[in-house]
Amino acid sequence: MEGGYHADRTEFSDCWKITWRTPYIMRLALSAGIGGLLFGYDTGVISGALLYIREDFDEVDKKTWLQETIVSMAVAGAIVGAAIGGWISDSFGRKKSIIGADIVFFAGAIVMAAAPAPWVIIIGRILVGLGVGMASMTSPLYISESSPAKIRGALVSTNALLITGGQFLSYIINLLFTKAPGTWRWMLGVAGLPALIQFFLMMSLPESPRWLYRKNKVDEARSILEKIYPADQVEGEMKALQDSVEAEKAEDGELGDGFIPRLRGALQNKIVRRGLLAGVTVQITQQFVGINTVLYYSPTIVQFAGFASKQTALALSLVTSGLNFVGSMISMGFVDKYGRRRFMLVSLVGIIICLCALGGVFFKAAATAPAVSNFESTHFGGNTTCPAYISAPNAQSWSCMTCLKSPDCAFCSISTNKLLPGACLAATPEIRDSCRAEKRTWYSEGCPSRFGFLAVLFLGLYIICYSPGMGSVPWIVNSEIYPLKYRGTGGGIAAVTNWSANLLVSETFLTLTNALGSAWTFLLFAGFSAIGFVVIFFVVPETKGLPFEEVEKLLEKGFKPELPCCSRKEDGKKNQASSN
Repeated sequence: MEGGYHADRTEFSDCWKITWRTPYIMRLALSAGIGGLLFGYDTGVISGALLYIREDFDEVDKKTWLQETIVSMAVAGAIVGAAIGGWISDSFGRKKSIIGADIVFFAGAIVMAAAPAPWVIIIGRILVGLGVGMASMTSPLYISESSPAKIRGALVSTNALLITGGQFLSYIINLLFTKAPGTWRWMLGVAGLPALIQFFLMMSLPESPRWLYRKNKVDEARSILEKIYPADQVEGEMKALQDSVEAEKAEDGELGDGFIPRLRGALQNKIVRRGLLAGVTVQITQQFVGINTVLYYSPTIVQFAGFASKQTALALSLVTSGLNFVGSMISMGFVDKYGRRRFMLVSLVGIIICLCALGGVFFKAAATAPAVSNFESTHFGGNTTCPAYISAPNAQSWSCMTCLKSPDCAFCSISTNKLLPGACLAATPEIRDSCRAEKRTWYSEGCPSRFGFLAVLFLGLYIICYSPGMGSVPWIVNSEIYPLKYRGTGGGIAAVTNWSANLLVSETFLTLTNALGSAWTFLLFAGFSAIGFVVIFFVVPETKGLPFEEVEKLLEKGFKPELPCCSRKEDGKKNQASSN
């Protein structure tokens, strides 16, 4: 879902050597990098917490839009937080911005943990999202400006790594609290702990030296650089900082003050427009392959596949989160070798195959769902049978899937074999407890299926295909595709586009599964992925190894993709010419 900067393996090797000699540098980076951990934890924890929120609040269980709102309001808050985060960090400093994000995030975690009603959870989610959005803008900036230039990319990459690490941690925390009283309250409330830790760590750390220099606090900036660089390099770094800040101020004067003049200037520039077309395309595609449906709703998707146990759903979801973490490390090692464009295209091919396979699995699971037995449906007596089943003229042809599609109905399997005909019952907490009291399994999201393990397998393969390519590379492309003086404007537009597409996908996933079914929903995302493949092929150039000036020339000329066969011929001609 989220990255930002990239470093090659040589830079990581240098990073290890330099930080070993100067541990203070790593202290700065890891303290600020907790913002990435908060980002990752928040995106992952809600997927498990939602299972238990639905059980505690009947209205959440029955209203799909309410579930989607609880999940997606953090994204809405993050859009606002990211939008104001740059202004706050420029006006008050990177350090104060991170501390402010911690306070807002901590308040949101406490509000969620103590929430007496769903609308209070939503308020807490908005607050947490605000904190995440501010941190997503400011933490990488603080690390970048407080790091030696030689290892800057490697240190900022730790922030991206901590995002996926936070997602993985959230699933572990979810599993730990499945048996605790209050379940989801602990899951959501624990998020406040790393925010509190970062708050106290940042209180003891200095402001970014670059921000201090821009505010004419030259002596303070020098004292920080003296802790980061060897004594014989400090003067050189001060001179480089002076030149950089003066050039930046000159560009500010050229572009004008405020976002609107900068945006107008960017859109009037042909090179920037073409860069934005490429940058925005990869960001929208990243979200429309459906990744955040997996990250936000993976336990629910596992339940769609027939695993009714919440603990089992969380445990299987932990696998997908772990694969995402591993995939982000694979990207760091190989994207500079194989290229950004190729990595994305190959990634999309794998994504399309996995989404089509998931659609096929869910089609097969629906077609082989256990039948509904009239005897079993009346077994619990009274008014326990699903009203829609009682009044249906074709009740004898009902399956578990038919039962779950009916409003306020659920399927209760028999205890001896979940795949045999079971009961279609009214979905109330009392009847659910009666079903479980007889050692039966209660299904409210998906039906028992012998194909459920295939769904989990293809979810894992989907993550493996997504994470190293479409997971990380769009952020790398956006850090390289814009001319220097428009890089902040272009990157900001691309980031807001990414968050907005994220909000749209997360706010509509459950509605789509209710309207289309799980199979067609995954096939819809496969269709979006195929469209993304075509657009990326035609509008996104390869930026691997190109200086920024060469990227500008490429965009000015206009990118025209070549088929592999044609490019090989061209390469052959070039090699022949060079040999002559």
